[in-house]
Amino acid sequence: MTDLWRGFLPALPATPSRDLLRASLGAALGLLVGDLVLWLMHAPVPMAQALLIAPFGASAFLIFAVPNSPLAQPWSAVVGNTVSALAALAVLQLGLPQLLAVCVAVALAIAAMALTRALHPPGGAVAIATILAAPAPLFALFPVMTGTLALVLGGMVWAQMTGRRYPFRQPAALVRQGPGPQELAAAIGALRMGANIGVADLSRLIATVEAPHSAHSPMTAQDVMTRDLITLHSGDDPAHAVALFRQTGHRHLPMLDGTRFLGLIPQTALLGPTPETLTAEPTHTTAPDTPLADLLTHFATSRDTCLAVTEGTTLRGLITRSDLLAALFHANRKD
Repeated sequence: MTDLWRGFLPALPATPSRDLLRASLGAALGLLVGDLVLWLMHAPVPMAQALLIAPFGASAFLIFAVPNSPLAQPWSAVVGNTVSALAALAVLQLGLPQLLAVCVAVALAIAAMALTRALHPPGGAVAIATILAAPAPLFALFPVMTGTLALVLGGMVWAQMTGRRYPFRQPAALVRQGPGPQELAAAIGALRMGANIGVADLSRLIATVEAPHSAHSPMTAQDVMTRDLITLHSGDDPAHAVALFRQTGHRHLPMLDGTRFLGLIPQTALLGPTPETLTAEPTHTTAPDTPLADLLTHFATSRDTCLAVTEGTTLRGLITRSDLLAALFHANRKD
């Protein structure tokens, strides 16, 4: 139950005050510029009357607060919002009841964004706004496409003024060593993180982390593994294992016979009736000096979610998929 409630606690680190100010002020100015552009194209509407639509607030958040996200990039924003509006306009022609029309429009908008590789969460709100307003067919071009394009251009200017990079994926990725684009794409796909980070961004992250180490050696398993381990021992009571799983929230626990590593016990092995004895499952192992590139490739091409780092029969640490990306992220922040 503790683990369940923990899932409702904040998952993000505290935002530095500089980034908070940059995002908040940038979004406000971006929306102001966007409305000004729409006003110039829609005169003689009173200037004090806002021509923005509600989804632009969400688009502004992505563009100015998380400009590194693939969901915030120009193609995703402009195309995502536009095809969502077009999908909703098509649904309006069916004459469906409004509630049903809203549901169908959002479903079609998601499909359209996925097919055009333009996932942009505010697109779902654009679809709803279009159904509720029942506007003219040109609504997809004005204000949706025009307003989103104004936000994107404003985001580009603001990024240049404040030392950020937007669009973030525009420059070519520089990777001095390590996995190539295909391996990284496979790793991102295996981790189901395609909507959170792009191949080029992950390449830059790895390159940045490995740069301080390049004069000596690339990052290895011992640089990213978890060393402080909670272990089970041969002969332990299965009830003790159940208690440890509940206490730690881990999905795997290593099992030792003295100092000899026997394997991993997955949490799923203790589902249902508690077994009389604990039996470790064989698991893939790796050496402490295994390069980071090989670890990424292994997780991308296997179903393993946890890898044991051993020297002979001695367990030195564990590496999970999330540990690997977390280590890269934190090392990058320190650099």
